[in-house]
Amino acid sequence: MAISETGLILAGGTVVLAIVFGIRVAVRVAAGGPVPSDGGEAAGTSGAPDVPGVIALPPLIFLGFLVAATVLEVLVPLPVKAGQALARYLAGAVLAVCGFVLIFMAAGRFQAAGTNIPPTLPTTSLVVDGIYRRTRNPFYLGTTLIYLGLGVAAGSLWAIALVIPLLWVINAGVIAPEERYLERKFGDAYRAYKARVRRWV
Repeated sequence: MAISETGLILAGGTVVLAIVFGIRVAVRVAAGGPVPSDGGEAAGTSGAPDVPGVIALPPLIFLGFLVAATVLEVLVPLPVKAGQALARYLAGAVLAVCGFVLIFMAAGRFQAAGTNIPPTLPTTSLVVDGIYRRTRNPFYLGTTLIYLGLGVAAGSLWAIALVIPLLWVINAGVIAPEERYLERKFGDAYRAYKARVRRWV
């Protein structure tokens, strides 16, 4: 069975993003950075582990949904008009570039604050400046834009439709545990921040 252009773009994009994520992890390990774990020192007096307890690393969740979209496109393709390919490529590229910019801005603020990026490691300081004045979750917003950019460029109605359950999983399995963790660790400072800045946009 021949794979459509849509399936090839999704599969290629998924492989590239997986490689980028793998390189980032390898660079952290080679530099002697902290190794992600499920536990840690107790936070405060509650005895809870000093990590949010997310269901999985967020990049793996996004990659999983891209794989699902790719498989669905191969098994049950939803055709799009081929004549709009250039517009799709341009729109997808703009979304992806905006997503990467948000991620780099967020990573810069975390690096400046000296805190960990992976949610499987302890948060050592509360970041509320820079891009964090506009959104509490620029990493996830940026990654969502990259995901949508790839889906739009590929013309994948499956990828676009799957963004709804994807965001539900991110909200329930990643962001909500992180928010409970940050409230537990930073108390009123985080609650005040949460009251003035939206979760997404």
